[in-house]
Amino acid sequence: MAWRITDSVIRGEIDNRVKNVVTGNIWLRGLDEPVRLELHGNCHPDLAGCFLQFRNPGVPAPLRTDALLHSQQIGTAGDMTASRKVRVPDLPIEEFYLQRKAGLNPPEHMGNCLYLEWFSEFNGRVVIEGVDWITEVSTPDWRLTPEDEARRAEDAAAGFAGFMEKLSQAIESSQPEPVEDKDWNEFDYERLLKESDARTDKYLELLDKYGDSPEAEELIAEEMGWTADGGGEDTDEEEGWLASPDLGQVDHQIEGDLSQPSPETEGVDWIRRSDGGIVHPLQHRAMECALRLWQEVTDRGVAGGVNESPELQKLMEEYQMTVGRLAGALNSLGFGRHLRDGAMVVATLKRALSHLHNTQNALELVAQRELLPPPSCDVHRRELFEIREEILRLMDEFRGRE
Repeated sequence: MAWRITDSVIRGEIDNRVKNVVTGNIWLRGLDEPVRLELHGNCHPDLAGCFLQFRNPGVPAPLRTDALLHSQQIGTAGDMTASRKVRVPDLPIEEFYLQRKAGLNPPEHMGNCLYLEWFSEFNGRVVIEGVDWITEVSTPDWRLTPEDEARRAEDAAAGFAGFMEKLSQAIESSQPEPVEDKDWNEFDYERLLKESDARTDKYLELLDKYGDSPEAEELIAEEMGWTADGGGEDTDEEEGWLASPDLGQVDHQIEGDLSQPSPETEGVDWIRRSDGGIVHPLQHRAMECALRLWQEVTDRGVAGGVNESPELQKLMEEYQMTVGRLAGALNSLGFGRHLRDGAMVVATLKRALSHLHNTQNALELVAQRELLPPPSCDVHRRELFEIREEILRLMDEFRGRE
């Protein structure tokens, strides 16, 4: 996935006064020194030949302490412009989203967007996208000719194509090999899940790059290997995999009556929440624990809140990911265990366990920095340990079903 560092930007400068060379400095909250850019290529015509200075008018969030953003960004320039037009909501984003979801037309206006994209040797694609930022652009020392602009566009497209190629390689490397007359185990499902992740990453990058216009849909379909109308013929390789009996291992898991949970497994595989929702007891417990932690941080105003503390931010993000992974792994069990292959349950629980381990590590950092009182850390530490033990027990149970 691309590095999107917009939220942590304090200010920056981009210098394209030397043709085919883009240099710059980006000051990020949480870093003592600016990130240095040394790129081959040129900016869009509005910035080509110019020196740009920009500043984020908002309050930047600290860059996460586990973010391995290289201090020397060496590579090629992508699309770099200070005049991209975007739609900007005139309401708080939550209210804007709710109105759109309800079919309304919430107010918005066209805003100016600073869009800086480059492809570095260490971090891959990096993007800064700031709306209505304060910018100052010098008079150009030179201007792009039509030939220069065509070459610039080709170079930017080539950089993005190279980035897409790496994502495509990630898909290919994680594709499960179809084997006839073989029941899938947890490792087969892990490969399937990794392939799904890789395809999702690629699609989201394309959607971020091209948007959702009809023209963009065609570009995305081509990059993803789809036809524009969603039809068309599969390749021989795809037909072979789609026709393989292994796919039935996945297909049968979504069959069955999902209208009512199984009464005989109530309290074991499912409980009913106060809002009527059906969830697994372990997922519900993890959700309640995460909400209590969030409420504690909010009530105490700990360290200025989650947004002001990378350690607390990491803790809450990983806790939320754990809860989400547990939902995907367990919440359908209430409608019948026959709907899920045991190996698939184990593979998805492994993902939840990975995020839970990250949550535990993040909690220890919070404890070391005394961002929460020691008694509180002890309570959350014990909760996480007990959730981990139950995940391991369920994994053993479903391995026994293989």
